[in-house]
Amino acid sequence: MKITAPLVLLAICSQVPVASAQLLLPNFFRNRPAKPIPQGHQHPIMNIPNIFVPPPKDNEASAGSDSLSISDVIGKERVINIFAGFTRDIDTISKRLNDQSQNTTVLAPLNSALQKLPRKPWEDPEDYNALGDKAYEGQSGEDRATRNLRRFAEAHVVPVSPWKEGDKVMSMGGGTVWWESRDGGKVVQPGDIEVSSVAERVSNGEVWILKGCLNYD
Repeated sequence: MKITAPLVLLAICSQVPVASAQLLLPNFFRNRPAKPIPQGHQHPIMNIPNIFVPPPKDNEASAGSDSLSISDVIGKERVINIFAGFTRDIDTISKRLNDQSQNTTVLAPLNSALQKLPRKPWEDPEDYNALGDKAYEGQSGEDRATRNLRRFAEAHVVPVSPWKEGDKVMSMGGGTVWWESRDGGKVVQPGDIEVSSVAERVSNGEVWILKGCLNYD
């Protein structure tokens, strides 16, 4: 599996602002020399003023459809279009979301939640500890970043739908997740990640919008 032209897919398929998408992707994916930030000197992913992000929908999902799959609808939600772009770039996820025979619950973090991460989704502190500031240079660095991004995205894909409250399920990334009712809404565990809304219900599952990111280590 190899991520190909993720910036183009994010910009075209997801309509994510190019400036925002670029800051979430490794430099080598943008055909520029990689300049990863050494461990201990990392900063939040984004700090761009004047980027308009529409508010999430009310907690009212669109009507289900027998003809649409998750892959058909996930790009409609502008507030999660960065994560939607990741799902298209990762073969294991894109194939599943397009498969009408496999039900899935996608836990898609808001763009704003991704922007606030202490490190980028394709970074791993262990890589910097072992390899220093050249951890993501060259072909081996690109492969390493690809694996890390896949791990991040797969941690947010649950191979079950409908997903009953309290049912502990292993995500595609291998972690155990479940959800609980709280104050009239949903909270995904572990981590107390609040569900902003259930954005889409289609033939092969649902898209839940999260106000945070799951632990993907």
